[in-house]
Amino acid sequence: MADRGFDLEDRLETLEDDDLKRSLSPVDRVAERGYFADPSGGDLPVLDSAEALVFASNNYLGLTDDQRVQDAARGAAATVGTGAGASRLVTGDTLVHRDLERLLTEVKGTDRALTFSSGYAANLGTITALEPDVVFSDELNHASIIDGCRLADTDTVVYDHCDAASLRSKLEERARTAAQDGRDPDAESWLIVTDSVFSMDGTVAPLAAICDAAEEFGAWVMVDEAHATGLYANGGGVVQAEGLEDRVQVQMGTLSKALASQGGYVAGSAALIDCLINDARSFVFSTGLTPPAAAAASEALHVARHSDVRDQLWENVAHLRDGLESMGFEVWGDSQILPVVVGDRTDAIALADGIREREVVVPAIRPPTVPEGTSRLRVVPMATHDQDDIITCLEAFQAAGEEVGVL
Repeated sequence: MADRGFDLEDRLETLEDDDLKRSLSPVDRVAERGYFADPSGGDLPVLDSAEALVFASNNYLGLTDDQRVQDAARGAAATVGTGAGASRLVTGDTLVHRDLERLLTEVKGTDRALTFSSGYAANLGTITALEPDVVFSDELNHASIIDGCRLADTDTVVYDHCDAASLRSKLEERARTAAQDGRDPDAESWLIVTDSVFSMDGTVAPLAAICDAAEEFGAWVMVDEAHATGLYANGGGVVQAEGLEDRVQVQMGTLSKALASQGGYVAGSAALIDCLINDARSFVFSTGLTPPAAAAASEALHVARHSDVRDQLWENVAHLRDGLESMGFEVWGDSQILPVVVGDRTDAIALADGIREREVVVPAIRPPTVPEGTSRLRVVPMATHDQDDIITCLEAFQAAGEEVGVL
Protein backbone atom coordinates (compact mmCIF):
# COMPACT_ATOMS: atom_id res chain seq x y z
CA MET A 1 0.00 0.00 0.00
CA ALA A 2 1.22 3.49 -0.87
CA ASP A 3 2.32 5.73 1.98
CA ARG A 4 0.00 8.72 1.75
CA GLY A 5 1.54 10.50 4.69
CA PHE A 6 4.16 13.23 4.77
CA ASP A 7 7.93 13.01 4.44
CA LEU A 8 8.74 15.40 7.25
CA GLU A 9 12.36 14.31 7.52
CA ASP A 10 12.93 15.30 3.88
CA ARG A 11 11.34 18.70 4.48
CA LEU A 12 13.57 19.31 7.48
CA GLU A 13 16.65 18.16 5.57
CA THR A 14 15.87 20.64 2.79
CA LEU A 15 15.49 23.45 5.30
CA GLU A 16 18.81 22.45 6.87
CA ASP A 17 20.57 22.38 3.50
CA ASP A 18 19.19 25.83 2.61
CA ASP A 19 20.22 27.24 6.01
CA LEU A 20 16.57 28.03 6.75
CA LYS A 21 15.77 25.66 9.59
CA ARG A 22 14.77 27.50 12.73
CA SER A 23 14.61 26.33 16.32
CA LEU A 24 13.55 27.61 19.72
CA SER A 25 16.06 29.11 22.17
CA PRO A 26 14.36 29.58 25.56
CA VAL A 27 15.13 32.53 27.81
CA ASP A 28 14.53 32.86 31.53
CA ARG A 29 12.52 36.10 31.31
CA VAL A 30 11.25 38.71 28.87
CA ALA A 31 13.21 41.89 29.53
CA GLU A 32 16.15 43.96 28.29
CA ARG A 33 18.56 41.19 29.36
CA GLY A 34 18.28 37.50 30.14
CA TYR A 35 19.85 34.04 30.27
CA PHE A 36 19.34 32.00 27.10
CA ALA A 37 19.47 28.27 26.44
CA ASP A 38 20.63 26.44 23.34
CA PRO A 39 17.88 24.74 21.30
CA SER A 40 16.96 21.57 23.20
CA GLY A 41 14.18 19.96 21.18
CA GLY A 42 11.77 18.35 23.62
CA ASP A 43 14.27 18.20 26.47
CA LEU A 44 14.41 20.63 29.35
CA PRO A 45 16.57 23.63 28.38
CA VAL A 46 19.84 24.43 30.13
CA LEU A 47 20.33 28.14 30.59
CA ASP A 48 23.60 29.78 29.60
CA SER A 49 25.84 30.94 32.43
CA ALA A 50 26.28 34.42 30.94
CA GLU A 51 23.56 37.07 30.83
CA ALA A 52 22.96 38.64 27.42
CA LEU A 53 21.60 42.04 26.42
CA VAL A 54 18.49 41.76 24.24
CA PHE A 55 18.20 44.08 21.24
CA ALA A 56 15.78 41.80 19.41
CA SER A 57 12.44 42.16 21.17
CA ASN A 58 9.19 43.93 20.33
CA ASN A 59 8.88 44.76 24.03
CA TYR A 60 9.62 48.33 22.99
CA LEU A 61 8.78 50.09 26.25
CA GLY A 62 10.28 47.34 28.42
CA LEU A 63 7.05 46.97 30.39
CA THR A 64 6.85 43.17 30.59
CA ASP A 65 8.65 43.19 33.95
CA ASP A 66 7.24 46.53 35.14
CA GLN A 67 5.85 46.09 38.66
CA ARG A 68 2.69 48.08 37.89
CA VAL A 69 1.85 45.94 34.87
CA GLN A 70 2.56 42.71 36.71
CA ASP A 71 0.44 43.79 39.68
CA ALA A 72 -2.46 44.56 37.34
CA ALA A 73 -2.24 41.06 35.85
CA ARG A 74 -2.07 39.46 39.29
CA GLY A 75 -5.04 41.48 40.49
CA ALA A 76 -7.17 40.44 37.51
CA ALA A 77 -6.23 36.79 37.97
CA ALA A 78 -7.21 36.96 41.64
CA THR A 79 -10.50 38.84 41.20
CA VAL A 80 -11.73 37.74 37.75
CA GLY A 81 -9.90 34.51 36.93
CA THR A 82 -6.90 33.29 35.00
CA GLY A 83 -8.82 32.66 31.78
CA ALA A 84 -11.95 33.92 30.05
CA GLY A 85 -13.40 30.39 30.03
CA ALA A 86 -15.40 30.76 26.83
CA SER A 87 -16.05 32.90 23.80
CA ARG A 88 -17.03 36.41 24.83
CA LEU A 89 -20.38 35.79 23.19
CA VAL A 90 -21.04 33.11 25.82
CA THR A 91 -19.61 33.88 29.28
CA GLY A 92 -16.12 35.22 28.49
CA ASP A 93 -16.98 38.94 28.37
CA THR A 94 -15.70 40.56 31.58
CA LEU A 95 -15.43 44.04 33.01
CA VAL A 96 -11.66 43.83 32.52
CA HIS A 97 -12.18 43.44 28.77
CA ARG A 98 -14.57 46.37 28.73
CA ASP A 99 -12.16 48.59 30.65
CA LEU A 100 -9.35 47.88 28.17
CA GLU A 101 -11.63 48.56 25.22
CA ARG A 102 -12.73 51.83 26.79
CA LEU A 103 -9.10 52.95 27.11
CA LEU A 104 -8.29 51.88 23.54
CA THR A 105 -11.32 53.80 22.28
CA GLU A 106 -10.12 56.90 24.11
CA VAL A 107 -6.57 56.63 22.78
CA LYS A 108 -7.55 55.78 19.21
CA GLY A 109 -10.27 58.45 18.98
CA THR A 110 -13.03 56.10 17.81
CA ASP A 111 -16.54 55.10 18.86
CA ARG A 112 -15.57 51.66 20.12
CA ALA A 113 -12.85 49.01 20.20
CA LEU A 114 -12.84 45.22 20.32
CA THR A 115 -10.07 42.92 21.57
CA PHE A 116 -9.09 39.61 19.97
CA SER A 117 -6.98 36.71 21.24
CA SER A 118 -4.09 37.76 18.96
CA GLY A 119 -3.18 40.39 16.42
CA TYR A 120 -3.16 37.69 13.77
CA ALA A 121 -6.75 36.81 14.67
CA ALA A 122 -7.73 40.49 14.57
CA ASN A 123 -6.50 40.93 11.00
CA LEU A 124 -7.97 37.66 9.75
CA GLY A 125 -11.30 38.27 11.46
CA THR A 126 -11.66 41.85 10.29
CA ILE A 127 -10.79 41.35 6.64
CA THR A 128 -12.96 38.24 6.30
CA ALA A 129 -15.88 39.87 8.12
CA LEU A 130 -15.79 42.96 5.89
CA GLU A 131 -15.70 40.75 2.76
CA PRO A 132 -14.24 43.45 0.47
CA ASP A 133 -14.49 42.92 -3.26
CA VAL A 134 -10.98 44.33 -3.66
CA VAL A 135 -8.10 44.82 -1.22
CA PHE A 136 -5.24 47.14 -2.13
CA SER A 137 -2.30 45.91 -0.07
CA ASP A 138 1.23 47.23 0.49
CA GLU A 139 3.73 44.69 -0.87
CA LEU A 140 5.40 44.33 2.54
CA ASN A 141 2.26 43.94 4.65
CA HIS A 142 2.30 41.42 7.49
CA ALA A 143 1.51 37.76 6.83
CA SER A 144 -1.75 38.04 8.80
CA ILE A 145 -3.02 40.64 6.30
CA ILE A 146 -1.99 38.47 3.37
CA ASP A 147 -3.67 35.43 4.91
CA GLY A 148 -6.79 37.48 5.69
CA CYS A 149 -7.07 38.43 2.01
CA ARG A 150 -6.65 34.80 0.98
CA LEU A 151 -9.24 33.58 3.46
CA ALA A 152 -11.69 36.28 2.36
CA ASP A 153 -11.16 35.12 -1.25
CA THR A 154 -10.96 38.74 -2.33
CA ASP A 155 -9.22 40.26 -5.35
CA THR A 156 -5.92 41.49 -3.94
CA VAL A 157 -4.04 44.27 -5.72
CA VAL A 158 -0.51 44.80 -4.44
CA TYR A 159 1.09 48.25 -4.63
CA ASP A 160 4.73 49.26 -4.17
CA HIS A 161 5.97 49.58 -0.62
CA CYS A 162 5.04 52.88 1.05
CA ASP A 163 4.33 54.38 -2.39
CA ALA A 164 1.12 56.42 -2.52
CA ALA A 165 1.64 57.13 -6.23
CA SER A 166 1.75 53.39 -6.93
CA LEU A 167 -1.43 52.94 -4.88
CA ARG A 168 -3.17 55.71 -6.81
CA SER A 169 -2.21 54.14 -10.14
CA LYS A 170 -3.59 50.77 -8.98
CA LEU A 171 -6.86 52.41 -7.94
CA GLU A 172 -7.11 54.16 -11.31
CA GLU A 173 -6.31 50.95 -13.16
CA ARG A 174 -8.96 48.98 -11.27
CA ALA A 175 -11.62 51.61 -11.98
CA ARG A 176 -10.65 51.77 -15.66
CA THR A 177 -10.59 47.98 -16.09
CA ALA A 178 -13.98 47.61 -14.45
CA ALA A 179 -15.49 50.18 -16.79
CA GLN A 180 -13.95 48.47 -19.85
CA ASP A 181 -15.36 45.12 -18.73
CA GLY A 182 -18.84 46.61 -18.41
CA ARG A 183 -18.82 46.42 -14.60
CA ASP A 184 -19.80 49.26 -12.33
CA PRO A 185 -16.66 50.08 -10.28
CA ASP A 186 -18.84 52.04 -7.85
CA ALA A 187 -20.63 48.81 -6.96
CA GLU A 188 -17.43 47.24 -5.64
CA SER A 189 -16.27 47.57 -2.02
CA TRP A 190 -12.62 48.65 -1.84
CA LEU A 191 -10.34 48.34 1.20
CA ILE A 192 -6.81 49.74 1.37
CA VAL A 193 -4.72 47.93 4.00
CA THR A 194 -1.28 48.91 5.24
CA ASP A 195 0.96 48.49 8.25
CA SER A 196 1.84 51.84 9.77
CA VAL A 197 5.32 50.74 10.94
CA PHE A 198 6.82 47.85 8.98
CA SER A 199 8.52 45.33 11.23
CA MET A 200 11.42 44.26 8.99
CA ASP A 201 12.23 47.58 7.27
CA GLY A 202 11.39 50.07 10.02
CA THR A 203 9.63 52.22 7.45
CA VAL A 204 6.52 54.29 8.19
CA ALA A 205 3.61 54.34 5.73
CA PRO A 206 2.63 57.70 4.19
CA LEU A 207 -0.82 57.54 5.77
CA ALA A 208 -2.00 61.06 4.85
CA ALA A 209 -1.26 60.47 1.15
CA ILE A 210 -2.93 57.04 1.35
CA CYS A 211 -6.03 58.67 2.84
CA ASP A 212 -6.01 61.28 0.06
CA ALA A 213 -6.04 58.53 -2.57
CA ALA A 214 -8.69 56.55 -0.71
CA GLU A 215 -11.04 59.52 -0.45
CA GLU A 216 -10.67 60.32 -4.14
CA PHE A 217 -11.87 56.82 -5.04
CA GLY A 218 -14.29 56.20 -2.16
CA ALA A 219 -12.21 53.40 -0.60
CA TRP A 220 -11.91 52.55 3.09
CA VAL A 221 -8.55 52.54 4.85
CA MET A 222 -7.42 49.91 7.37
CA VAL A 223 -4.16 50.55 9.24
CA ASP A 224 -2.28 47.87 11.18
CA GLU A 225 -0.61 49.69 14.11
CA ALA A 226 0.96 46.55 15.62
CA HIS A 227 4.43 48.10 15.82
CA ALA A 228 3.20 51.62 16.61
CA THR A 229 0.55 51.30 19.32
CA GLY A 230 1.73 52.88 22.57
CA LEU A 231 4.72 54.64 21.03
CA TYR A 232 3.31 57.83 19.56
CA ALA A 233 1.02 60.71 20.56
CA ASN A 234 -0.78 60.05 23.87
CA GLY A 235 0.14 56.38 23.67
CA GLY A 236 -1.46 55.96 20.27
CA GLY A 237 0.07 55.09 16.93
CA VAL A 238 1.00 56.84 13.70
CA VAL A 239 -2.68 57.53 13.03
CA GLN A 240 -2.77 59.62 16.21
CA ALA A 241 0.61 61.25 15.52
CA GLU A 242 -0.71 62.48 12.17
CA GLY A 243 -4.24 63.31 13.35
CA LEU A 244 -5.93 60.93 10.92
CA GLU A 245 -8.52 59.36 13.23
CA ASP A 246 -11.43 60.68 11.13
CA ARG A 247 -9.92 59.46 7.86
CA VAL A 248 -9.00 55.86 8.79
CA GLN A 249 -12.07 53.65 9.07
CA VAL A 250 -10.35 50.63 10.66
CA GLN A 251 -7.52 50.91 13.19
CA MET A 252 -5.99 47.59 14.18
CA GLY A 253 -3.14 46.85 16.56
CA THR A 254 -1.65 44.45 19.06
CA LEU A 255 -1.30 44.25 22.82
CA SER A 256 1.75 41.99 22.62
CA LYS A 257 4.47 44.47 21.74
CA ALA A 258 4.74 47.88 23.42
CA LEU A 259 1.77 47.02 25.66
CA ALA A 260 3.62 44.04 27.15
CA SER A 261 0.71 41.61 27.02
CA GLN A 262 -1.01 39.35 24.50
CA GLY A 263 -3.79 39.84 21.98
CA GLY A 264 -4.99 42.27 19.34
CA TYR A 265 -7.65 44.91 18.91
CA VAL A 266 -9.69 46.74 16.29
CA ALA A 267 -10.98 50.28 16.82
CA GLY A 268 -13.54 52.09 14.69
CA SER A 269 -17.19 53.01 14.43
CA ALA A 270 -19.86 51.43 16.60
CA ALA A 271 -21.29 49.76 13.49
CA LEU A 272 -17.91 48.24 12.61
CA ILE A 273 -17.46 46.75 16.07
CA ASP A 274 -21.00 45.34 16.11
CA CYS A 275 -20.35 43.70 12.74
CA LEU A 276 -17.09 42.17 13.99
CA ILE A 277 -18.79 40.82 17.13
CA ASN A 278 -21.26 39.01 14.89
CA ASP A 279 -19.24 38.15 11.77
CA ALA A 280 -15.54 37.89 12.67
CA ARG A 281 -15.09 34.12 13.02
CA SER A 282 -11.75 34.48 14.81
CA PHE A 283 -13.63 36.43 17.50
CA VAL A 284 -16.86 34.44 17.61
CA PHE A 285 -15.19 31.02 17.77
CA SER A 286 -12.24 31.86 20.06
CA THR A 287 -12.12 31.96 23.82
CA GLY A 288 -11.86 35.55 24.95
CA LEU A 289 -8.59 37.25 25.81
CA THR A 290 -7.50 36.21 29.30
CA PRO A 291 -8.42 38.75 32.02
CA PRO A 292 -4.78 39.04 33.23
CA ALA A 293 -3.68 39.86 29.68
CA ALA A 294 -6.40 42.49 29.35
CA ALA A 295 -5.52 44.07 32.69
CA ALA A 296 -1.79 44.06 31.89
CA ALA A 297 -2.43 45.81 28.57
CA SER A 298 -4.65 48.42 30.27
CA GLU A 299 -1.96 49.25 32.80
CA ALA A 300 0.78 49.29 30.14
CA LEU A 301 -1.29 51.69 28.06
CA HIS A 302 -1.71 53.92 31.11
CA VAL A 303 2.07 53.88 31.72
CA ALA A 304 2.75 54.63 28.04
CA ARG A 305 0.46 57.66 28.20
CA HIS A 306 1.42 59.10 31.57
CA SER A 307 5.16 58.49 32.06
CA ASP A 308 8.41 59.20 30.24
CA VAL A 309 8.93 55.69 28.82
CA ARG A 310 8.20 56.80 25.26
CA ASP A 311 10.78 59.58 25.51
CA GLN A 312 13.32 57.11 26.88
CA LEU A 313 12.73 54.77 23.96
CA TRP A 314 13.17 57.45 21.31
CA GLU A 315 16.34 58.73 22.99
CA ASN A 316 17.79 55.22 22.84
CA VAL A 317 16.74 54.86 19.21
CA ALA A 318 18.51 58.10 18.27
CA HIS A 319 21.68 57.17 20.16
CA LEU A 320 21.84 53.70 18.64
CA ARG A 321 21.13 54.88 15.09
CA ASP A 322 23.76 57.63 15.30
CA GLY A 323 26.34 55.19 16.64
CA LEU A 324 25.71 52.54 13.99
CA GLU A 325 25.75 55.05 11.14
CA SER A 326 28.93 56.70 12.42
CA MET A 327 30.66 53.30 12.18
CA GLY A 328 29.66 53.06 8.54
CA PHE A 329 26.68 50.70 8.78
CA GLU A 330 23.69 51.32 6.51
CA VAL A 331 20.62 51.70 8.72
CA TRP A 332 17.16 51.78 7.15
CA GLY A 333 13.82 52.96 8.50
CA ASP A 334 12.19 55.88 10.25
CA SER A 335 11.01 54.21 13.43
CA GLN A 336 12.19 52.39 16.54
CA ILE A 337 13.14 49.41 14.36
CA LEU A 338 16.69 49.76 13.01
CA PRO A 339 17.50 47.33 10.16
CA VAL A 340 21.30 47.22 9.71
CA VAL A 341 21.64 46.13 6.10
CA VAL A 342 24.53 43.78 5.34
CA GLY A 343 23.38 42.37 1.99
CA ASP A 344 24.95 38.91 1.90
CA ARG A 345 23.13 36.31 4.00
CA THR A 346 26.35 34.60 5.09
CA ASP A 347 27.83 37.88 6.31
CA ALA A 348 24.60 38.73 8.14
CA ILE A 349 24.59 35.40 9.98
CA ALA A 350 28.29 35.71 10.81
CA LEU A 351 27.79 39.26 12.12
CA ALA A 352 24.86 38.18 14.30
CA ASP A 353 26.91 35.25 15.62
CA GLY A 354 29.85 37.52 16.37
CA ILE A 355 27.64 39.95 18.25
CA ARG A 356 26.06 37.05 20.17
CA GLU A 357 29.51 35.88 21.22
CA ARG A 358 29.82 39.28 22.89
CA GLU A 359 26.60 38.63 24.87
CA VAL A 360 24.32 40.82 22.76
CA VAL A 361 21.28 39.28 21.04
CA VAL A 362 20.41 40.71 17.61
CA PRO A 363 18.84 38.44 14.96
CA ALA A 364 19.94 38.07 11.35
CA ILE A 365 16.99 38.39 8.97
CA ARG A 366 17.56 36.73 5.62
CA PRO A 367 15.63 35.46 2.57
CA PRO A 368 12.90 34.44 2.14
CA THR A 369 11.77 36.76 4.97
CA VAL A 370 13.45 39.64 3.12
CA PRO A 371 14.49 39.91 -0.56
CA GLU A 372 17.78 38.50 -1.81
CA GLY A 373 20.67 40.88 -1.33
CA THR A 374 19.04 42.70 1.60
CA SER A 375 19.93 40.42 4.53
CA ARG A 376 20.09 42.47 7.68
CA LEU A 377 20.28 42.57 11.44
CA ARG A 378 17.08 43.83 13.03
CA VAL A 379 18.17 46.00 15.94
CA VAL A 380 15.60 47.22 18.45
CA PRO A 381 16.38 49.07 21.69
CA MET A 382 13.96 49.22 24.61
CA ALA A 383 13.06 52.13 26.82
CA THR A 384 14.62 50.24 29.74
CA HIS A 385 18.08 49.97 28.17
CA ASP A 386 20.44 52.42 29.85
CA GLN A 387 23.27 54.28 28.14
CA ASP A 388 25.82 51.63 29.12
CA ASP A 389 23.65 49.01 27.40
CA ILE A 390 23.57 51.07 24.19
CA ILE A 391 27.36 51.49 24.29
CA THR A 392 27.83 47.74 24.85
CA CYS A 393 25.66 47.01 21.82
CA LEU A 394 27.61 49.46 19.67
CA GLU A 395 30.94 48.04 20.81
CA ALA A 396 29.75 44.54 19.91
CA PHE A 397 28.76 45.73 16.43
CA GLN A 398 32.13 47.42 15.97
CA ALA A 399 34.19 44.40 17.04
CA ALA A 400 32.09 41.81 15.20
CA GLY A 401 31.84 43.98 12.09
CA GLU A 402 35.62 44.28 11.86
CA GLU A 403 36.02 40.56 12.53
CA VAL A 404 33.56 39.57 9.78
CA GLY A 405 34.90 42.20 7.39
CA VAL A 406 31.76 44.24 6.86
CA LEU A 407 33.34 47.39 8.29
